Amino acid sequence: MRHPEPRTVAELTDDVLAGDHGPEPGGLSVTSAFWLYHTTRLAGGEVTYHNHYLVLRVGHSFGACSFEAGELGPEFCQDASGHTLDTLLRHESAPVRVAALDAYLSRVRPHREAAEAERVTLPPGSPDVRARARDAAIAECLDIAPGAKVALIGVVNPLVAAIRDRGGVCLPCDLNLRTTQWGEPVTDDMTEVLQEADAVVATGMTLSNGTFGLILQHCRERGVPLIVYAQTGSAVARAFLGAGVTALNAEPFPFSQFSADPTVMYRYRAVARVGAGGTGG
Repeated sequence: MRHPEPRTVAELTDDVLAGDHGPEPGGLSVTSAFWLYHTTRLAGGEVTYHNHYLVLRVGHSFGACSFEAGELGPEFCQDASGHTLDTLLRHESAPVRVAALDAYLSRVRPHREAAEAERVTLPPGSPDVRARARDAAIAECLDIAPGAKVALIGVVNPLVAAIRDRGGVCLPCDLNLRTTQWGEPVTDDMTEVLQEADAVVATGMTLSNGTFGLILQHCRERGVPLIVYAQTGSAVARAFLGAGVTALNAEPFPFSQFSADPTVMYRYRAVARVGAGGTGG
């Protein structure tokens, strides 16, 4: 089935509501709703990561969205199960809309059934072992020349290290962290790092905080490679492959930090690979 190429998440949502991506969302209901608050501190680190997730199950698939503290309360889940996706796609809360959109797109085309996805199995082990393996796999999506500047929007310290290991100069940006594990300053001004970047790595969190559209537009207009690492919103980000997104590392629920056993990620590349150092189109 050929889908219209989306320009924004809102446009993608409208297309789904119009039935352009498969069955009517009004015929699909949420069977389970989860509100999760998760903290982690990797071995030897001084940073505690605070993560909030909304996860919606629809049949055999899950949709998810991360959000900032206080943006959505756990009471949402009291009545969420049983709602049809068309209702939640129109919800006033952005995290709810993104989770519903992710649930729909995951339901109609699960990552595990996508022929173009490369399966990457994370090893068993402790959180730091699994995080390093995960972030190395993400960095492998970067086709960059030595010394290329890589904007990292949403800072995870092992990913900073993985970008360096690929020969890149990391430009970290985050709304909550002020320094990396190694004491380098982290800016909260996304435009600052985008202007310098030869390539961009962004997390799925950008889908809910309103920055994904700005990043996508910048990378389209400048011909800058955009790699998305998405636990939450992974099926939403996949819809923009070749339409601004160069590569995607998708890790649908349950996420790697919730298990010590081997788990699978799904790595995608746009059909036309974009070259290193911002030279692609």
